[in-house]
Amino acid sequence: MNQIVELGEFLRSCRGRLNPADAGIPKTARRRVPGLRREELAQLAGVSVDYYTRLEQGRSRTASPEILDSLATALRLDDTERAHLFDLANRRPIQPRRSMPSPAEQASPAVHQLLSTLDSAYCPAFVLGRRTDVVASNPLARALIADFDAMSANERNQTRFVFLDPAARGLYADWESVAADTAAMLRMDAGRHPEDPQLGELVGELAVRSEHFRAYWAERRVHERTEGTKSYHHPVVGDLTVTYQALALPGDSDQTLFIYSAEVDSSSETALRLLATWSTEPLEEQARTAAPGEPDTAA
Repeated sequence: MNQIVELGEFLRSCRGRLNPADAGIPKTARRRVPGLRREELAQLAGVSVDYYTRLEQGRSRTASPEILDSLATALRLDDTERAHLFDLANRRPIQPRRSMPSPAEQASPAVHQLLSTLDSAYCPAFVLGRRTDVVASNPLARALIADFDAMSANERNQTRFVFLDPAARGLYADWESVAADTAAMLRMDAGRHPEDPQLGELVGELAVRSEHFRAYWAERRVHERTEGTKSYHHPVVGDLTVTYQALALPGDSDQTLFIYSAEVDSSSETALRLLATWSTEPLEEQARTAAPGEPDTAA
């Protein structure tokens, strides 16, 4: 990835999303394009129009931290977007070269023990690494989302699952929102690791195979999950909603632990407990309980 081009595209995308009124720009005649004009953003950031134009067009190779801070403020970027802007600007353009694939990431024994403990507490939990690879997961997470352990190492990836596995469409109650956030998480990772050849291959594969990924990727949004809620239409236990916490693991800045939980005494907690029981049943019994037409299995 050419970081100078990426920086310009990201600035252009953010400029196009900013409402002029939110930036304090007086309402004038009808605009031909949405967002701020280049000269308006340059004025807000305190830089010349020519300099900003060269920066956005990828014709300027330098931007001081002070200028980046002014641009981020003028564009009203949040902390995640601001970090991504600095990631892009503080790296030199990447020269094409052959890179060796990075070794497969692994979770530490302590993390595996923690995942097991969370499973016994009816909390689905999993670890995402670089490129949104699923590094580790507990049985309840695999029963709720997908059996990543049964997949090949290449397929064990959250973004690939969301965009390429047909089951994901029916599983997530708000698939569009999940898909947009997932693409934005991958974009954030691309800013941090522009030389990762496996990430480039993943983006290329997704762009070829998924028109939805192409659309979300072109928006150039960035996202870093910290906490929130997520709703599912599970084929076995029905509808449920969980809250999640995303925690950076000590010792590896690329690994994030996601912990899901349900409200105490809620129907969602009951669904998780039922799912935990179902996931420990023999495969023959699972097939019977999940078969179409059986009562009370997908309500």
